[in-house]
Amino acid sequence: MTQHTLDKVDLLIERGVVITVDEQRRVINDGAVAVLGNRIVAVGSTDELRARYTAEKVIDARNKAVLPGLIDSHAHAGHAMLKTIGGAEGDAWMDACETIYTSASGIGFWEADARLSALERLKCGTTTGVSLLGGGDSIMRVDDPVYAQRHARAIAEIGTRSVVAVGPSRPPAPRTYLDWSTEPPTRRDVSFETMFETCEEIARSCDGLGDGRVRIAITLPVYAPQYEPDHRQLAPLFRQQAQDYLALARRYGLTFTQDGHRAGTLALAHRELGLLGPTSFMSHCIDLTEEDIALCRETQTKIVHNPSAIMSILGRCPVPELIEANVTVALGSDGAAPDRGYDMFRHMFQCMHYHRRHFRDPDILPQGKVLEMVTIDAAKALSMEHEIGSLEVGKKADIILIDLLKPHLMPMNMPVHRVTSFANGADVCTTIVDGRILMEDYVVRAVDEAAVLAAVQEESERMLDRSGLRHLTEESKNLWRAARYHPAGKG
Repeated sequence: MTQHTLDKVDLLIERGVVITVDEQRRVINDGAVAVLGNRIVAVGSTDELRARYTAEKVIDARNKAVLPGLIDSHAHAGHAMLKTIGGAEGDAWMDACETIYTSASGIGFWEADARLSALERLKCGTTTGVSLLGGGDSIMRVDDPVYAQRHARAIAEIGTRSVVAVGPSRPPAPRTYLDWSTEPPTRRDVSFETMFETCEEIARSCDGLGDGRVRIAITLPVYAPQYEPDHRQLAPLFRQQAQDYLALARRYGLTFTQDGHRAGTLALAHRELGLLGPTSFMSHCIDLTEEDIALCRETQTKIVHNPSAIMSILGRCPVPELIEANVTVALGSDGAAPDRGYDMFRHMFQCMHYHRRHFRDPDILPQGKVLEMVTIDAAKALSMEHEIGSLEVGKKADIILIDLLKPHLMPMNMPVHRVTSFANGADVCTTIVDGRILMEDYVVRAVDEAAVLAAVQEESERMLDRSGLRHLTEESKNLWRAARYHPAGKG
């Protein structure tokens, strides 16, 4: 009798509860996933895959959920270094971002932020993240390509997947930046033309780094004359930038994103600037009009909801309405500051309760739908659904394991409900990206964690000294015993 020869694979994850998020939305008890190189080659029962494969490495996933890596569809590079700064001082947070990103952040700052963000993400199961290279109110570090280049290379070295979005800072220009690579630092007034040249060089030199794990996207400030009256006079500039940057995106095959849409601005982005389309994903998008929603459906534009962000306090992204209109909606963290983080379990939970409270209806946003918003729907938003977002044959091996054998996750039943309503980032025990194990049994392999954190603290102290903003790290006088930071009529 001839003995069957088993096919060889690099990795076999077996005995887990496999939540595939595939087309059939299969949940496989005693399931397994086989990986060869950076691709998934089989998903099925443990007995089935054991009968077909022999593996270089086997991971016993008993008492664990096995999921596709989570996707954070909107955040900001730089923010991880600015946690809580000026959080209780009105516009101090936005002002701090502008000062730091233009005048107090050297190359080391952007490298440290990249490593810190990638480390936080991989430890909480977020294997793919979008990061705009700056933020606050559209203040981008695009005076020189070196900042994006070093940021992108640092992420590539650690091994996570990232979309780094670049584009011009908001008007006016020229905008002053400081280069800290010289002593004393060099002050430079940077025009919109230079910002464009910088973004083009970033696209040329960074898109596809890390065996394709780092992609570049294009972003532009939101045109909103109904909220920012000076934008009407700047309409020719917004139109020219839309034309130039969309041409750049087409030339390099890049996606497009924006940060901060409100009622009516999506319609303007389509009618006046031509920014909506199947490779566009727009973030925040609060208080949308019926026309905004209809245009998203018509143009196949994707929406990113950031339920933990300040903008979601000021208005509501109409997530259930968008989904019922057949618009793809993904979730984003909005970055690791001023008061949130990259733990997408937190944002799933926030999303469900945010909209259930709005409608006073506990049936809004089932757990499976919310899990889709950080997996397959997020992959669609980033135009990556053919590569990531589900555990399916042929897709990249971005896989996380969640330890279910914990008091807050027991008893072990209804796994989709467990991971969306009860799990948190600290329950992720193993993270795999592109078939490479970045963390196993809670031990980070991809990077020296202690060295990353030491460099972060050093760069943070340097940034506070350069910016003169150390006072924004002091506690508010109203931190304790008061109902609000600023009593009515006093700030």
